[in-house]
Amino acid sequence: MTNRTMDGHRARKRFGQNFLHDEQVISGIVAAVFPKPQQHLIEIGPGLAALTRPILERADHLHVVELDRDLAARLENDPTMAGKITVHRNDALKFDFTALARQLDGKLRVFGNLPYNISTPLIFHLLSALDVIDDMHFMLQKEVVDRMAAGPGSKTFGRLSVMVQQCCKVTPVLEVPPHSFTPAPKVDSAVVRLEPYEHPPYPVADRALLNHVCHTAFHQRRKTLRNNLKELISADTLEQLGINPADRPEVRSVEDFVKITNWLAEHSSNDEAH
Repeated sequence: MTNRTMDGHRARKRFGQNFLHDEQVISGIVAAVFPKPQQHLIEIGPGLAALTRPILERADHLHVVELDRDLAARLENDPTMAGKITVHRNDALKFDFTALARQLDGKLRVFGNLPYNISTPLIFHLLSALDVIDDMHFMLQKEVVDRMAAGPGSKTFGRLSVMVQQCCKVTPVLEVPPHSFTPAPKVDSAVVRLEPYEHPPYPVADRALLNHVCHTAFHQRRKTLRNNLKELISADTLEQLGINPADRPEVRSVEDFVKITNWLAEHSSNDEAH
C-alpha cells in the first residue's frame, strides 16, 4: 500500500496502528461478520475504513469507536458515509458498550482490527458487557487467538483461555500474514469469532473472582496448584473438588477453575484458607 492510498495518513505507533489493505482478507472478514440491515453493528478502530466501507455496503448504519482525531474527522466528513455512520471519538477501553446497546434498544455486533498493544485488556473490557453483545469478530495477534482457543495441556492455555471460553464459543476464522498490513507488523495475525453463550456450559457465580483465581493460578505456571492457590483454597478442598493439587494449572480444564471459583464464592469467609 502506498502513501497515496493511505491518503497521507502516517500510522501512529502510540495508537498501535497497522492498516489492513489485503482485499482477499477484507472480503474474508466481511463474509465472516455477514452484516445485515437493522443490526446494531459497532466497529472498534476503523482506521482508514478498510472494513468500514464494505460492511456499510451490506448494513444500513454503523457505529465506530475511533480515538485518533484525524481519522475520526475523515470518517465524519466522508460524503459517501454521510447519514450512515456514527463516530464515537472515544478510547475503546473506556467506551460504555452497555449504554450504547440501551440507547439502540438491542444487542451489539462488535468487530474490528484491534490495536495489538491493547487487545487483551480490550477483550476483558468487552467480556464485562457480554449481556448486550450478540457476537464479536476481531483481528488480533495470532498468538492471542491461539491463547483464546487453547485447550488444557497446551503451553498457551492460561487465564485468557479460561476467561473467554467460560462465557464464549471461540472460533478461529482465518490467519493473516504481516504483508496484509501497512506498516507490516512483526507478528502473524488471525481473525477470531467470539459468540457469548446464552447458557454457559460451566456457569460461574462471580466472573471477577474467576479472573482472580486464574491470575493467581497461572502467575507462576511451573508451580503446582497447591503452591499457587494456597492463599485461596486448601489442597484437601481441591481434592474434594476432584482436582489434583499436584497438577500444574495448564493441565486443568475451564470447568475445574469454575469449580474452584464457585466453591470460593459459596464459602466467602474462606476460613479454610487461613
